[in-house]
Amino acid sequence: MSHPSHPLRGVLLMLAAVFFFALLDATSKTLAATYPIPFLAWARYLVHCLLMLVFLGPRLGRGLLSTRRPGLQILRALLLVGVTACMMAALRNMPLAETTAVVFITPLLVAILARPWLGEKIGLNRWLAVGIGFIGVLFIARPGGDLNLEGIAWALACAGCYTVYQLLTRQLSPTENTLTMLFYTALVGTLTMTLAAPWFGAVPAIRGWDWALLCAMGLFGGSGHFLLIAAFRHAPASTLSPFLYVQLLWATLLGWIVFGHLPDGLTTAGMAVIAGSGLWLALAQRRESRRG
Repeated sequence: MSHPSHPLRGVLLMLAAVFFFALLDATSKTLAATYPIPFLAWARYLVHCLLMLVFLGPRLGRGLLSTRRPGLQILRALLLVGVTACMMAALRNMPLAETTAVVFITPLLVAILARPWLGEKIGLNRWLAVGIGFIGVLFIARPGGDLNLEGIAWALACAGCYTVYQLLTRQLSPTENTLTMLFYTALVGTLTMTLAAPWFGAVPAIRGWDWALLCAMGLFGGSGHFLLIAAFRHAPASTLSPFLYVQLLWATLLGWIVFGHLPDGLTTAGMAVIAGSGLWLALAQRRESRRG
């Protein structure tokens, strides 16, 4: 079913979505200092799953599970679990803004793999954007810098999982219901982390407001993905993609307000290069789609 085009509404929904994602990361970083990463991932998906069951279950029922390609749905959901766990591990070891910036090489990796995976053509502009983007990563993860190498490794692992997740999303989107795809990520994430519970290790007693933060992770994650879906119903991807990079601004602002951290000069330059290359890539794809 087609939806009327409301580009401004789509942009506003996208800006709200990336704000929720930045809040999710800031909350995860706060809790990761105290609680095991697998436990945090379990809480995030459990709340997300319960929210979908409460608000969408009565209306959609078994339709939430109706899919033509259950294997790919499960694989895609497992990859998002990997994204969540790797992101939380990276945030435990690195500042919020820098971690977000490294993970934002994902669109560049998607551009590289889109040709062999999806058969998409890659023009010279897209290759240049990818190359420049990786230079930005080197600015951030430079030898002799202050960033934790383990944190950088986790952030790169997160970007790798997120890349394959996005490619599978492109592959499934033409035939699958978006809410079903969203529910599979919540359900598979909950079941996977529940089965992994015996290996969580000892979970410290949950302190007062931490209960609220644990619930907030699921609320922020579920709401962010829901708003993202709604945004793409009102505006095309070529219009919305550049606004994904506003999350870097939110991450920098929250990192300063919540954790008292601001990136140094070279790191800021690297973040700007990654964002600029991503915007260049999005605009190049937009021009190619118009010509097509």
